[in-house]
Amino acid sequence: MHERVFIIAGEASGDQHAAGLCRELKAMRPDVSIAGMGGPAMEEAGVEIVVPNSRLAVVGLVEVISHAGPIIDAYRTVKNWLKEKKPSLLILVDYPEFNLLIASTAKKLGIPVFYYISPQVWAWREGRVKKIRRLVDRMAVILPFEKEFYEKHGMEVVFTGHPLIDTVKPKVDRDTFCKLHNMQPEQPVIGLLPGSRSGEIRRFFHIMIETGRIIQNRIPASQFVIPLAPGLDSSTRDYIKEQVHALLPAWDRDNFRLVHNATHDAIGASDIILTASGTVTLEAGIIGTPMVVMYTVSPLTYFLGRHLIKVAYCSLVNLVAGREIVPEILQKEVNPERLSREMLYLLENKERLASMRKELSGLPEMLGGGGAARRAAEAALEVMDR
Repeated sequence: MHERVFIIAGEASGDQHAAGLCRELKAMRPDVSIAGMGGPAMEEAGVEIVVPNSRLAVVGLVEVISHAGPIIDAYRTVKNWLKEKKPSLLILVDYPEFNLLIASTAKKLGIPVFYYISPQVWAWREGRVKKIRRLVDRMAVILPFEKEFYEKHGMEVVFTGHPLIDTVKPKVDRDTFCKLHNMQPEQPVIGLLPGSRSGEIRRFFHIMIETGRIIQNRIPASQFVIPLAPGLDSSTRDYIKEQVHALLPAWDRDNFRLVHNATHDAIGASDIILTASGTVTLEAGIIGTPMVVMYTVSPLTYFLGRHLIKVAYCSLVNLVAGREIVPEILQKEVNPERLSREMLYLLENKERLASMRKELSGLPEMLGGGGAARRAAEAALEVMDR
């Protein structure tokens, strides 16, 4: 019998992970047709895009009211598709607020639900897990500690490993990268990664540049590389260029290089990076590059978060390891003087830098060692075939 699957990925990262899962599904079960809400990566993987996720990609906590129209339209379209087609399986990828609404519809229609990439309920709003348990037939998690969390709450859960293990690979080595960008491989290379969202970049970029200038005063041969995320809008790119000109004298600008579409290459070529907290910390950890992690939010958000957030660390690297491998500089400590002091300590302490690299070398194995999409596809098909 011809089987149908519907899959939902509301954001760019989810689109990439969903695409990998769909390719594996197609390879294992060529007769299965897959439709969904997603983006170009899913379409390239052979998914019929019923709702482009570009309509929802800009939606965040603050913007949700102003973008209520596209959300409601997408919800109605997906709901009607499920009612009409009655697929054999619904696959949800992260994006919890929207996906749990759809899961409720699927449950009423008797459609089994497979959730790939858990909402971060283990970090805050743990009460949501009761709703997830009611609506989801099987949860597939990508961080090792998530499995124990869901088992504790009585859910059927499988640890697939993290899909980044198979995709985070520099394409060129340090010497080639330095040659391409007119840098000297024998001199220190320091990566500055202010985040992938416009708000983060506007909060952190000037702090990172000032930190770099302090480091350069201490180590004149330092070279700085700033990889720009491919999805940045034009106004954010313009802001970055304006800041480089405003904060750096003309004779210093050559030591701060903006590079495009080469984030993993830049991380791999760096002796150390200064990065905003986020998925990039995991990417750097997989590559094995030492780092200092920084993050700050508004005082009100921080005050509320201290009482709601239940995790000991900010960076995914430390969360996965269960201990502090990389230093985290947060809130009032996030200033050029404090950050440069931490960076200089590591740059001038080769033994500590080597020790951090060694600790990071175990991260890929902790994250499943590769093959996450294949394991997720196998787990999804098991749910569909019950």
